[in-house]
Amino acid sequence: MSDFTTLYLEETLSLIKDLDVSMIEKVTQGLARVRNQGGRLFILGVGGSAAHASHAVNDFRKLCDWETYAPTDNVSELTARINDEGWESSFVQWLKVSKLSLKDALLIFSVGGGNREKRISMNLVRALEYALEIKASVFGIVGKDGGFTKQASEACIVVPSLSSNERVTPHTEGLCAVLWHLLVSHPSLSRHPGKWESLSLQR
Repeated sequence: MSDFTTLYLEETLSLIKDLDVSMIEKVTQGLARVRNQGGRLFILGVGGSAAHASHAVNDFRKLCDWETYAPTDNVSELTARINDEGWESSFVQWLKVSKLSLKDALLIFSVGGGNREKRISMNLVRALEYALEIKASVFGIVGKDGGFTKQASEACIVVPSLSSNERVTPHTEGLCAVLWHLLVSHPSLSRHPGKWESLSLQR
């Protein structure tokens, strides 16, 4: 068992070393531009990525002074739309009611990034297509080959995959949390320290 623990941690370190730092900076600066120009941020994710989206919304709002939302935080509306209109349109219809505009940005968290041909994560695909149509900015933190999110994005961080393609989901979702915490801590976006950091500054 300890062999697996060592292997998993070594894999994590290897994937972190392979991250594209220049792309992380490009995402950071793109997000800062949207925030500084008065645009809003909408974070979309499904499954574990939806949980990340909810946490990230808190941090972008509290630490970065940025109006940020996630459709998956409104369970009543989301499930009503899925029930009445279907899964594929659930995110895009939510974005239309929110009046997504060219000033705003989408940030996608996804293991595969969505794929129209294979009909995977079609709610993300439809939302991305709408964002492109109205010329909103698109950014992503994804795994595998990036999928449609990478194709649609102005800048997209792709978490590298192991050569065996094993554990792509836990590594992508785990490092997604590392990366969006990096973003909200970045000097280009952060405006307030966290509670424990603020206490240390008072010493």
